[in-house]
Amino acid sequence: MEDTAATVDYTVVHPMPGHGKPLDYTPKKGEDPLYIGDPFPSALSPDDIDEGGRAILPLTTLREFSMLQFMNAITDKEDWHIKVLDDEIANKWKTEATEAARAALRRQWGTERNLTSDTTGTQVREPVSTSEDDSAETRDNQGGEPVQDGGDNDREDEESDDGNGNGNNNANLDAWPIYTVRRDESAMTPAMADFCIEELRHKARSFQNSPNGAIVVYNGNVVKSDTAVPAQVKAALQKAVEPLENVPAQHKDWHPGSDQQVLDLVHPSLFPLVYGKSKVLPVGAKVTSLEAGDAVKRCGEGEVPPVSAMPAEERRGYWSQRNQRSRFSDKFQWLPCEMDVSGDRAKILSYINNLHPELHQDLYRVVEDVITAAIPLWDLTLAPLADSSYEYPQRIVYDGVIHDPDPEYIPDDEGGPGPTGEEDEDDVDWWNLRQEWIEKFRRVVLPDVEEPFDPETFGRTPAPFSLKNIGKGGRPLQVIVKLANIELTPEKPRYPGGTWHVEGQLNERIVATALYYYSSSNISHSSLAFRQLSDPESTNDTFYPQSVHDWLTDVYGCANEEGAVQDVGSVLTREGRLLTFPNILQHQVQPFELEDKTKPGVRKILALFLVDPHVRVVSTAHVPVQRMDWWRGELEGGHASSSNASSSSNVGPGQGGNTAVLKKLPVELQDHVYEEVDGFPIGLAEAKKLREELMEERKAFTVDHGKLFGSGVTFSLCEH
Repeated sequence: MEDTAATVDYTVVHPMPGHGKPLDYTPKKGEDPLYIGDPFPSALSPDDIDEGGRAILPLTTLREFSMLQFMNAITDKEDWHIKVLDDEIANKWKTEATEAARAALRRQWGTERNLTSDTTGTQVREPVSTSEDDSAETRDNQGGEPVQDGGDNDREDEESDDGNGNGNNNANLDAWPIYTVRRDESAMTPAMADFCIEELRHKARSFQNSPNGAIVVYNGNVVKSDTAVPAQVKAALQKAVEPLENVPAQHKDWHPGSDQQVLDLVHPSLFPLVYGKSKVLPVGAKVTSLEAGDAVKRCGEGEVPPVSAMPAEERRGYWSQRNQRSRFSDKFQWLPCEMDVSGDRAKILSYINNLHPELHQDLYRVVEDVITAAIPLWDLTLAPLADSSYEYPQRIVYDGVIHDPDPEYIPDDEGGPGPTGEEDEDDVDWWNLRQEWIEKFRRVVLPDVEEPFDPETFGRTPAPFSLKNIGKGGRPLQVIVKLANIELTPEKPRYPGGTWHVEGQLNERIVATALYYYSSSNISHSSLAFRQLSDPESTNDTFYPQSVHDWLTDVYGCANEEGAVQDVGSVLTREGRLLTFPNILQHQVQPFELEDKTKPGVRKILALFLVDPHVRVVSTAHVPVQRMDWWRGELEGGHASSSNASSSSNVGPGQGGNTAVLKKLPVELQDHVYEEVDGFPIGLAEAKKLREELMEERKAFTVDHGKLFGSGVTFSLCEH
């Protein structure tokens, strides 16, 4: 991180992408005083998700994902860091996890025999149920992460059944030949469980000294904490949003297309930066600030910057020849607020878009508190991305394919097809029978943990990263704020979930998200799922037989000639949890529903999107308030709410001298006068039309980018 920020005056406007610079502009060392280092990787950047890109994570075995999901489930438990050190409790957790895995595989065997004789050995997902404490009582897993479950084929350890739990050895032997090597084929083996408990014990010792209770859950990094935001801050947030919630029904802002299930309280898609329409303060002008209280007073000040021309390769489309939409929008940009994070407590410097700074002072203070809590988690999320030499440790290494039973080693007099030979090459029937045998019986030997967990050899942690250090250099952070409620009713009792996506477009330069779930009532367990783009090149070092690709599915959950995308797992989104993750991962809200179908339920979220501190974008410090209702309230000596705006076209900003005359007119005539204001500020009706355009653009972009994310890098196994 370069220390140049201290020489820059951030109280004045500087050239930025879309305002004096091209949309794809990135500060260069030695050329731009705003340069403090190279940008973080993003899944929206073509270079970062191309072969060898910085947003690509190591290819990970399904079994290692099972381990991560098991540890995620354990760390959801109250006092896990104490209980995991108790041998009796830890052994109970291990036993429950492995037994659940074995039971799942037995069910899979039964299902496969009932449906088809073509058994693939694919692992299935089942919840891990682990005891909450050291008593004999076991309760349902409260938010336990589903793991890749399976069973155990070790005949010495357990009696096998018929797939329904009440069969016998012979039934299994009929379906599954005797393996030449006894092994555990489940997704959670005793060795894996032992490794997880020892890793958790190592984490528990440092967790006890953690001031924010942060836990890294998945690579990337995905970080969770149930204690980072104090209870009093949660209560204050619940109270501070009430004025936004308690409005007449006709003024509730239901998110378009949500079937009146998602209520927008503060949303960045309303009154965003609109290229060719919004007024941005000129370079060198003084920025607006909460301290000066001038954001509304300066409404209409500034210039409308021309629509920034897209680079030639961008005009041809997203990823050029791939006929995709531009990763940049030439119409819209969400507006962040500016944050001073140099002190012990984050301080908002410029207005939050669509949240009146004078009407909602209490809410501003609470948002500052949550951002203060999020910064240490963002540090953990961004640390591996900031450390260019960091390598994620791998718990399970897979370097060669072994099949068991292998047709090459099972003679025909023992039920196998026998090894291949020259005499068989022209025997079509023999080859067909051999292929049938392979499809029915051949299994990939799944990799397991090879060594116990050792903190000395497991791998180093990334170099520490600190957003506060950037703030101490005088550079404000930029954060986009969103508040939304998901509301369910007996008439609409189920939320179907969201789409897989990466946040924003590159205009916003979002590098990480923080989600705070500050209120939940009468809803089932809900979670946020993640997918990663993995490195397909790592299979180049894997030894496998000619034209044999089944191991790619069984070991990694992927397929040859398809995208290198892996499902990582999900994190429970329960009340009080703060969750951060980077913009190199796709995420998706999972479905949930009412617990009591006769009563309404709600989940309330504060979302914070962190702009890359290396690339500053146009913010509310540079765009005075654009809202007609706020400007009208200022002229009339009061404060307008966000729900009483008109559309705008002859009295304009800066002509408030006539307000005394206006006040003498009937309200209907006053409304008519403001409706005649020409072009700017923007009325609510026009803003909602612009929001629809923005959403349509981003919906199309999300679909296109999702296809690219799933096919941008693919597996192409060599035939040797």
